[in-house]
Amino acid sequence: MNIKEVKSEGLSREYEVTISAADFEAAVEEKLKEIAKNVSMAGFRAGKVPFAMVKQKYQGNAMSEAVDDLLRDGVNEVLKEKKVRPVFTPDVELTKFEEGKDILFKVSMDIMPEIELKDFSSIKIEKPVAEVPAEEVEKALNYMAESRRDSVKVEEDRATVKGDIAVIDFVGSIDGVEFAGGKGEAYPLELGSNSFIPGYEDQLIGKKAGEVVEVKATFPETYHAKDLAGKEALFVTTIKEIRTIKKAEINDEFAKSMGEENLDKLKETVKGRIAQDYETASKMKAKRALLDALDKAYKFDVPAKLVDMEYDSIVKQYENAKKNNQLDEDEKSKKEEDLLKEYKEIAVRRVKLGLLLAEVGNEAKIEVTQEDINKAIMNEAQRYPMQAKAIFDFYLKNKEAIERLRTSVYEEKVIDHVLSKVETKEKTVSVEDLYNFEEKKA
Repeated sequence: MNIKEVKSEGLSREYEVTISAADFEAAVEEKLKEIAKNVSMAGFRAGKVPFAMVKQKYQGNAMSEAVDDLLRDGVNEVLKEKKVRPVFTPDVELTKFEEGKDILFKVSMDIMPEIELKDFSSIKIEKPVAEVPAEEVEKALNYMAESRRDSVKVEEDRATVKGDIAVIDFVGSIDGVEFAGGKGEAYPLELGSNSFIPGYEDQLIGKKAGEVVEVKATFPETYHAKDLAGKEALFVTTIKEIRTIKKAEINDEFAKSMGEENLDKLKETVKGRIAQDYETASKMKAKRALLDALDKAYKFDVPAKLVDMEYDSIVKQYENAKKNNQLDEDEKSKKEEDLLKEYKEIAVRRVKLGLLLAEVGNEAKIEVTQEDINKAIMNEAQRYPMQAKAIFDFYLKNKEAIERLRTSVYEEKVIDHVLSKVETKEKTVSVEDLYNFEEKKA
């Protein structure tokens, strides 16, 4: 088998492979011998058919199988001899195939670039960090107290104001006919919450307990119940009671109700949780800085087919966002041709960094264990506790989702590995700057 390189442009390679007529004839002969071991014909038992008869009947089959085997072996020999790694399965084209003559075929492929890893300790990045302001802790405590709020009955003889809870009975009708879902008893309606149809709550402000109010309000044109959309309704509403909202007092008792020993301990816990959020944002910024630094530090060609695939994926997302009017302001302000040019650059960057990180992970022998996968799923479930069961079920039944998660976890492990090698300098910034991720989206 003779291999000759006929094209080498960037990462594109093409080789011409020659298989001698003698080697081909020998391969066909071997195929015929294999067939002869099991074939049977009239008057002959299996394996006892004269070879000449086997050859006459099965020569075409043997030649076809021999060609397939030799082409496959030829491709493997090209990869081995030339020491190249194809991006995808190489393309094979049979260019000359005549009985009694040498066989010629072409092997074409895009190959993976050779990436020579550098000493990561020479890379310097900044990691922004922020202190947790006392007002952020207070804000979080107030939010917690708000979620634990209660209401108490208003004993004084006064009219309702915005923010009160009016406990009401109501019966709704359209043209004197009650409609389904338009009736309620002892319903606690917070005035100003806009939880009822527009105009309803406003008409209950300035009323006293015991009053019966005839509320006229129109259902929105986009109301989910088509038979009510756009129609005016009359709601005979009785205000049974007025209640005022009482927020929980932030003290030691409140802390105990939240599972802490006292208020100081609760503040420490809250501060710690906020600090964890800051650290997550800080790490995201450090990761971005690292990827920017790696992008500048490494220069190598990237496979065109991989770039095209990534670019097509980005454009598809853009077109879907455009169709659903979900483009961000930055995208809306630019010409489409400029956006597409940016997307091409982003595709090149993503492929380049993906190949680089894969090379790092391979050299560092980084692996993703089942424990890593379980931890990632658990972290996601903890972020969305109300959907925890659905998240577990999703990954349990979806192997593709598991593989996508595995890829994400692998990338994070590789990046953590590189971050442990580079020189990182912490820089104290404001909370606003820490959470500003708009400077570069690539």
